Amino acid sequence: MAEKETQLEKMKRLSSSQTDIRNIATSAHIHHGKTAFTDNLLAAAGMMSERSAGDLEKGMATWQHKDEQERLMTVDSANVSMVHKFGDKEFLINLIDTPGHIDFGGNVTRAMRAIDGTVVLVCASEGIMPQTETVLKQALRERVKPVLFINKVDRLIKEMQYTPEQIQQRFVKIIIEFNRLIEQIAEKEFQQKWKVNIQDGSVAFGSARDNWALSLQYMQKKGVSFKDIMKLYDMTEEDRQKWVWEHAPLHEVILDMVIKHLPNPVDAQKYRIPKIWHGELDSQMGKDLLSCDRNGKVAFVITRILIEPKSGRELSAGRLYSGTIREGMTVYLNMAKANQRVAQVFMYQGIKPEIIESVPAGNVLAIAGIAGFAGETITLEPEQPFEELKHIFEPVISKAIEPAKPQDLSKLVEVLRKVSKEDPSVKIEINQETGENLLHGMGELHLEIIENRIITEKGVQIKTSPPIVVYRETVSKQSGEVEGKSPNKHNKLYFKVEPLEPHVSELIRNGEISEGRIKKKDLVLRDTLVEAGYDNDTALSIKDIYKGSVLIDATRGNIQLSESIQLVVEGFEQVMDQGPLAREPCFGIKVTLTDAKLHEDAIHRGPAQMYPAVREGIRGAMMGAGPVIFEPIQTHLIEAPIEFTGDLTKLVMNKRGQILEITEQGTQTAVKAKLPVPEMLGWSSDLRSATGGRGQSSLVDQTFEKLPNELQQKITAQIVQRKGLTAGQLGA
Repeated sequence: MAEKETQLEKMKRLSSSQTDIRNIATSAHIHHGKTAFTDNLLAAAGMMSERSAGDLEKGMATWQHKDEQERLMTVDSANVSMVHKFGDKEFLINLIDTPGHIDFGGNVTRAMRAIDGTVVLVCASEGIMPQTETVLKQALRERVKPVLFINKVDRLIKEMQYTPEQIQQRFVKIIIEFNRLIEQIAEKEFQQKWKVNIQDGSVAFGSARDNWALSLQYMQKKGVSFKDIMKLYDMTEEDRQKWVWEHAPLHEVILDMVIKHLPNPVDAQKYRIPKIWHGELDSQMGKDLLSCDRNGKVAFVITRILIEPKSGRELSAGRLYSGTIREGMTVYLNMAKANQRVAQVFMYQGIKPEIIESVPAGNVLAIAGIAGFAGETITLEPEQPFEELKHIFEPVISKAIEPAKPQDLSKLVEVLRKVSKEDPSVKIEINQETGENLLHGMGELHLEIIENRIITEKGVQIKTSPPIVVYRETVSKQSGEVEGKSPNKHNKLYFKVEPLEPHVSELIRNGEISEGRIKKKDLVLRDTLVEAGYDNDTALSIKDIYKGSVLIDATRGNIQLSESIQLVVEGFEQVMDQGPLAREPCFGIKVTLTDAKLHEDAIHRGPAQMYPAVREGIRGAMMGAGPVIFEPIQTHLIEAPIEFTGDLTKLVMNKRGQILEITEQGTQTAVKAKLPVPEMLGWSSDLRSATGGRGQSSLVDQTFEKLPNELQQKITAQIVQRKGLTAGQLGA
């Protein structure tokens, strides 16, 4: 009799059989039951005591930070691996649990990079919500295939007293809407084939809290009907659990669906790589990536950094797309441009990382000994890195932060660096000149949690300013040609500035045009721009796309300029980071370099001469192009009982908001409104008091719109005063 292989040995064996791997995530609107769902799967895979699975009081197994247990929501993405038997074969399932609250959307985006399929949870009674749409966008943008789980069906039976027919109608409605979203968001080739359908089993329904799930096929297999489900909630707790375990075990139904309908890494990389890696697909690296070749060149992408609280060492978790990673290997970090050594390789068993000597392509794993950022591409020698991880919304709220005791300053800077590694959707700005440390986040809750973590987990006492809103600068008309002169008067650059075409801005925003400096002829970019109405020459003379603005070099055959063009690009980026009105970031500007007269001797056109010339030229042109301040605007869906409709409209009006639509369904009202972020500070408490604590809101979209004319000067003056800028530092 052979010894029974341990769970770990089994994982090692399966991790090298690539077609038996599924890398998946859970994604949903906040509180639609993702973590309870993950805990259930874990319990069944024998990783966790069944008694406390999905029990909020005990704290979910996947909640790693204390603040997640206190707030009852998932903030970080936890990695989990388990083995599941389907038919007579065993499969390895790597699962990432993601947060649903919009302030933490960054974690979702990063999780999507590591996986090939996702189980989207939708609450049976609430239906498709704004964030369900956001997570679908994030998944489909990375070419991650969705299946649907309709959760909290117990509410339809217990609270709403639905009949079996009504329940089925409700499901049909959710499925139709889910498929409509896929058709709207997905790329053409996936619009039809990725739709879910109850007939083929790519839809399941159930209740994660009560441990049960069913799909149509499973019902046929076990001979269960909708009437049996109705009886579930007349049984005693004990009988119900017994019945569920025999006829509708959540883990079995869900993992069967995952194995049957979500792709393995070998199939998935064929269509995902061209979307997320922009190198030459015919090169050796390209071929290895497309075929997920374990003997090929190593390519590992870090999707998140975990810092162990006890030892303080960093674990970089992520996805291995090709090659095999081994302990002691020396690897190259493409963004940091440095060689580092892999100290240990881990695979997750449950939520606990276990040391393994080597792991082949197609797996989700973690490595220690590497100090990189999320989004880093790790290879053996310098290669084309993966496309930058894009977050759907940019940070729009900042706080200035300083230590309570001045001697803690260096400790604070160290902690802030760690925080930005653990959560890259926080941007940290350490300003050497003013000594001000700025923390930029996605919303008030996000920053509050970060502050809390700095105090409790990192042990630094801090003082923070009231939240500051980040504005944007742009122009409203075309400028004339403006000359920028270098301090030594030997170099002259001529610039013209105008607003970027709105449809081109949109292409940059939704990622169809990637940002970055353009070194050689980029034909894909040219074709996209020609389609958008540019002529061939203009499309080929774009030198840089930076934070939503574009630099075009319209000069012809200037030899000195071709040597100095990098300096012009850097100067352009400096102005886009700090515009002329109030040194706020710029966006949506098309800057054209029309002519350049440069000194023939390179020594007279170094950075100290070129930067000021570029800055003076571009800022001067902007001042003549009707410069304006734009403010961040968020579209929120606000929900509350119907009797508060009047209070909600009043609340939105008081905040300079604009109501887009009001829909009333049953006893609930949903108000969709556009609100300026500067007016939204203290929003959650205002909403609570307006609705007697019964309202909630979620972010649907975020854009920048022109600040009303009567506020332009007032706000500009406020920013200038806050930053302590003098008149000499502003304008051109």
